[in-house]
Amino acid sequence: MSAVTSVAVFLKKHVLGQSLIRRSPLYYERACDDLEEVNRLDLAGRRAWVKERIAHTLELARGTDYGRRVKGGNNLADWPLLEKEPLRHDLKSFTSGYEWMAAPATTGGTSGVPLKVLRSLQAIVFEQATIDRCIAEAGADVRTARTVVLRGDNPRDLELSPNPDSEIINGGRMLTMSANAVTHVSVEHVANTLETFAPQLLCAYPTALETLCRYLRDSNRRLSIPSVVTSSEVVRPEAWRLTEQMLGARVIDYYGQAERIAFAHASAPREYRFSCAYSYVEFIPYDGNVLPPHAPHRLYEVIGTPFWNSVLPIVRYRTGDLVRLPAHWGPAELEELSLGLRPFEGVLGRQQEVIVCPQRVRLSGLGFVPRDVHNVVRMQVVQEDFEQVRIFVLPTPEFSANDAEDLLANARSRIPSEVNITVEIATRLERTPRGKTPLIVHRPPVHDVLRRNGIEPLFTR
Repeated sequence: MSAVTSVAVFLKKHVLGQSLIRRSPLYYERACDDLEEVNRLDLAGRRAWVKERIAHTLELARGTDYGRRVKGGNNLADWPLLEKEPLRHDLKSFTSGYEWMAAPATTGGTSGVPLKVLRSLQAIVFEQATIDRCIAEAGADVRTARTVVLRGDNPRDLELSPNPDSEIINGGRMLTMSANAVTHVSVEHVANTLETFAPQLLCAYPTALETLCRYLRDSNRRLSIPSVVTSSEVVRPEAWRLTEQMLGARVIDYYGQAERIAFAHASAPREYRFSCAYSYVEFIPYDGNVLPPHAPHRLYEVIGTPFWNSVLPIVRYRTGDLVRLPAHWGPAELEELSLGLRPFEGVLGRQQEVIVCPQRVRLSGLGFVPRDVHNVVRMQVVQEDFEQVRIFVLPTPEFSANDAEDLLANARSRIPSEVNITVEIATRLERTPRGKTPLIVHRPPVHDVLRRNGIEPLFTR
């Protein structure tokens, strides 16, 4: 175990640990200053600032075994795009400096095999400063606010318990509870717990938050939580507005990855901006051939080169995340997007969100299936094999056969006719080990086809 990790584990649940690790005085104030400086810069200023940071990252990367192997130079475009698999199987080739001064992190894992990465203390602190800036934009003082955290990596991952456990840490200022614990049988208990704790800030997975807010609405009940910050899942605009109504909250959502490749946030639905102080983001056209030639939008994959991880200087990493951008955008608009000067609708999801057909893999755009369908809280698509897709629905009490038919019709417009589709009622949806609720779950019969197309199926339970 590294020196940073040893200290972090010991201090994680204490206020002192937050100050010494994630807000270390060695880097925190400088990180805040950098974020403020970049926020004030215009296009030319951001372009120059980013160019300097890219040069620093490339200098570190050239000194790694990987950098020497690919003959990486001073020009970012000369470096190849980096897939996940080389990192998973040969992490040491990508490291620079002293690993004992790094802290490990893992992704949520595909097929039960997480991707391990390393983070320097400076990278940990810069990420925290970036998140703290989002929290401040939501109206909370992160150092003093009474905070509730509903996340997948919190204490016990309880199933359908009506009284799920919670834990109070950080000197009584933070209450944590597993996002998996927020279910139809426990939501009243969760609401009562929150009301008693009286938080000023709530940090949550969107699915858990939406379950809570729908319960409040259906029970004609409200809570007062002025600041809400969400992450790790796509937030539906309807859920965003519902949270504002039921909690009286200002909502901020942010996007990132365990690999710490890119960061974006929004203070309103479909108004996200990338942080060019965090990393340099590129966009490559997605070759899934899923939109017609004359469609008003195009799909792009997010590629990132982060700036602050001196232990693991990653260059041009393929995140697998997709964004939909106007078809008429050219290099100038994409540069403004990368530099945080132009908003985008948000990350659509992962490349895993596909349906496998007998002939080929096809991105089916199933996130849009519930559009204009009433009485659907949330849905999940489970592909059992090449010929069977089951759509599981968390319904409102008013959900009817007509709603199911509308949902089926929308799905049929996206899924080829050779695949049979059924709509079924569910009491809860499947989640990954980290507590995320994927839109699409694939069963083993289609896993090999996914892998042959460069897509790792998600592991759920």
